[in-house]
Amino acid sequence: MKYFLELSYNGTPYHGWQRQPNATSVQEVLEDSLSTILRDKIDVVGAGRTDAGVHAKQIMAHFDCRDILDTDQFKYKLNAILPAEIAIQNIRRVHQNAHARFDAVSRSYEYHVTLIKDPFSIHKSYYFKKPLDVDLMNEAAKLLLNYTNFKCFSKSKTDVKTYNCTITNATWENHGNQLVFKISANRFLRNMVRAIVGTLIEIGEHKLNNEDLIAIIKSEDRSQAGYSVPAHGLYLTAVTYPNDIYNI
Repeated sequence: MKYFLELSYNGTPYHGWQRQPNATSVQEVLEDSLSTILRDKIDVVGAGRTDAGVHAKQIMAHFDCRDILDTDQFKYKLNAILPAEIAIQNIRRVHQNAHARFDAVSRSYEYHVTLIKDPFSIHKSYYFKKPLDVDLMNEAAKLLLNYTNFKCFSKSKTDVKTYNCTITNATWENHGNQLVFKISANRFLRNMVRAIVGTLIEIGEHKLNNEDLIAIIKSEDRSQAGYSVPAHGLYLTAVTYPNDIYNI
């Protein structure tokens, strides 16, 4: 039987989503917990891979097991043994061909910036000390929707077949001393959101302008774009799927 897990996590203690040999990851903790309860080796496939320190308000993952589960009871058991930083929000049975990564039709992220020194958000948002022109940053963000090739924002040495992404939303929200950048697309490249935010912040500082952004995108050169902002301000907020994925 195949099940989708909807979970959230605080990424501060983890070296990202993906299991790795010498560091603790979310995937490792989740697989070990599932294997303990089900008394079998369980592999988990996530909707994407978040980097070390990145958080997830919602991420989806799938796993296979031999039994039909009482999902409410299983959710309770799983949450009981998972660490406080990881929470299962929902478990749903899906058809056997469903895939948490390849069937996703869109993903959304937020990036949080605080403009005041706040000891309570030290691992939750990026403290930026200088004033920013949010109107200019929003004008520039709208330009992203006009393009599909975002190689200039992709981490170098990444194994992808295409750098094309369809961005459907990119906006900054101003909440006084807190800025939140929201972006949605069918897919994202590695480090893409953090590089976009760094570039838009340089526009907000008046170091770059819209014409520079267009030239950066057309260059397809990561070295032309802005810096990559710290991981701890980034949140994966939503992963969506076709409506029929739960029809079994």
